[in-house]
Amino acid sequence: MTSIIKFPFAILVTILALLAFSQPAFAQGADYSATINTTLEAIGEAASSAALEEGASEEEAAAAGAAAVSQAVAGSFGDRDAKIFNTLLFLIGGFLVMWMAAGFTMLETGLVRKKNVSMQALKNIALYSIAGIMFWLIGYNVMYGGSAGGFVGTFLPYNFPAPGADTADAGYSTASDWFFQMAFVAATASIVSGAVAERVKLWSFLAFTVVLTGVLYPVTGMWQWGGGWLAEMGFSDFAGSTLVHSVGGWAALAGVIIIGARTGKFGPDGAITAMPGSSIPLATLGMFILWLGWFGFNGASQLAMGTIADIGDISRIFANTNLAAAAGAVAAMIAVKLVYKKVDVTMVINGALAGLVSITAEPLTPSVPAALFIGAIGGVIVVFAIPILDRLKLDDVVGAIPVHLFAGIWGTLIVPLTNPGTSYVTQLIGILAIGAFTFVASSIVWLALKATLGVRVSEEDESLGLDKAEVGVEAYPEF
Repeated sequence: MTSIIKFPFAILVTILALLAFSQPAFAQGADYSATINTTLEAIGEAASSAALEEGASEEEAAAAGAAAVSQAVAGSFGDRDAKIFNTLLFLIGGFLVMWMAAGFTMLETGLVRKKNVSMQALKNIALYSIAGIMFWLIGYNVMYGGSAGGFVGTFLPYNFPAPGADTADAGYSTASDWFFQMAFVAATASIVSGAVAERVKLWSFLAFTVVLTGVLYPVTGMWQWGGGWLAEMGFSDFAGSTLVHSVGGWAALAGVIIIGARTGKFGPDGAITAMPGSSIPLATLGMFILWLGWFGFNGASQLAMGTIADIGDISRIFANTNLAAAAGAVAAMIAVKLVYKKVDVTMVINGALAGLVSITAEPLTPSVPAALFIGAIGGVIVVFAIPILDRLKLDDVVGAIPVHLFAGIWGTLIVPLTNPGTSYVTQLIGILAIGAFTFVASSIVWLALKATLGVRVSEEDESLGLDKAEVGVEAYPEF
């Protein structure tokens, strides 16, 4: 029966070619569909007849005919179409994640003071550009050029296939994968940008970005997504609660500690001075742009869109992602009202983002109640973590550390709740390993920069505002 099932689908191509030459109307949609259907029926009938001649039953012959038709369709169209749709998923996901750069920019410019808005805009333009260059120069091959179970790839530039030469043997075009992965790197750097805002030197921050996007992020990414030792161990982080968000959070924490707090933020008697941002509407817009971009962030991390099952899973990921964000916002709103008697909109903004970060480690397997629970806990984490940082005199301007580090740890650690193929112990090992490496390595880089370029602007420049002191263009010159 093997020879029957493997009916040569080359016959399909031959028949279609003959019909194409013999019928001018073949190009019309209806005739084209009818011709394909007729051809497939002929293939099915031929396979069934061959089976009957070999002594198969009517039922077996029908099954052989159906198998021949399925193989003909898959061989002629399925593999090609799957590669096309998979590539399309990467490209759509990539430009949605790239659009998150606009979200981070709006969020950060809204949450810093008016005198530092242009600086935040400039930093986000620069870090996205640097991330792209560094991920091409060495980052991609550091992350994906290593051996199974390894620790680091190769420090070589990424080579795109020549025009027309990409056969998509991996199931998608290689350049689409590079573009999708590159957008993630920029998001990691944006996390650091917001946390150390209003007092870091521009060129020192950009130097740190070079190392973060070219080396630090790709190394830990290789451990999991590059098939390294954590992947071999069974660590699970679907779209990067730890590999993207916590990495950015650990790097930000190191920067916040070494650079120090903004002048006047913390008084000698322990008093905390509020430093309101420039625009709540901009910060809100940034949050919604990030929310939108997260559908690409999580949805495209399915990495395949070539089957009904894949597109169904992507739809489920979209739904869980949206629900977790909503739960994070609502939970933060309720918690901040109970604790502070007023609803701080910045807490709610960060609550929604924390819900998104929390569900990122496993957005596919949770049920709706589980997705709501995971997102809600993320939102509550923000409400209680931000005051803790203040008491520790850690000045995180936009709340990046609670959102991306703390909620990222929570989201990664809770994966086994809904994914039975994972282990709490393995998840904890991955969190600790990635955290230790990133924090220590980031601290070394920050300290090296402090000893050479310096990492902090002068007190005079900080008071004047970085828009005037370093950029030369004020965002709001009329104020």
